[in-house]
Amino acid sequence: MILFDSPLYDPDFVKMLVRFGINLAFLTLIVRFIYYKNSRSKDYLFTYYMLSVVVFFICFTLKKLELELGMALGLFAIFGVLRYRTDTMPVREMSYLFVVIGVAVINSLANRKVSWAELMFTNCAITAFPAVLESLSFLRQEHRQEVLYERIDLIRSDRQEEMIADLQQRTGLKISRVERGRINLLDDTIAIIVFYYPHEQGQAPIE
Repeated sequence: MILFDSPLYDPDFVKMLVRFGINLAFLTLIVRFIYYKNSRSKDYLFTYYMLSVVVFFICFTLKKLELELGMALGLFAIFGVLRYRTDTMPVREMSYLFVVIGVAVINSLANRKVSWAELMFTNCAITAFPAVLESLSFLRQEHRQEVLYERIDLIRSDRQEEMIADLQQRTGLKISRVERGRINLLDDTIAIIVFYYPHEQGQAPIE
């Protein structure tokens, strides 16, 4: 059945739903169970989901259109020029942004030359690598926070454990290490940089 020069139904609709389901499943694994589990930050969750979904449908739609190469490249150049007018995104978050876009492009543009086994292996590999890298201790995401500390009697090396215990009680953070900064003897204060792992802070999970 054709309505306004366009078919009401196309067999590719089922293909689109299946591929979108695969994309959404792996996107959730990457964003919810890898990124959020290790960063405990909700700042970019909405961006990751929406950008991946929009890129998927754009690529799937463009694949069915007979566009000249120059026009297609120009269209994607427009999206390349657009950027968020916010603070600079951290490098790790930018890496996850590239991952979710890549997954969306792969799932939407894969053709008959790409078998389902190859498609699933590619998705699993892209999902597994961030999970493995996040599990390595030397690559864990470590946050830092500078505090002004007034108990300079605890800054000696032999009382560092007491200082960390006091900072943990007062900040509510599970601290991994600290670095001493500038000491102000006039005010009896010291600048201390506190380091902690977000995934160890016991924040409430996403509902």
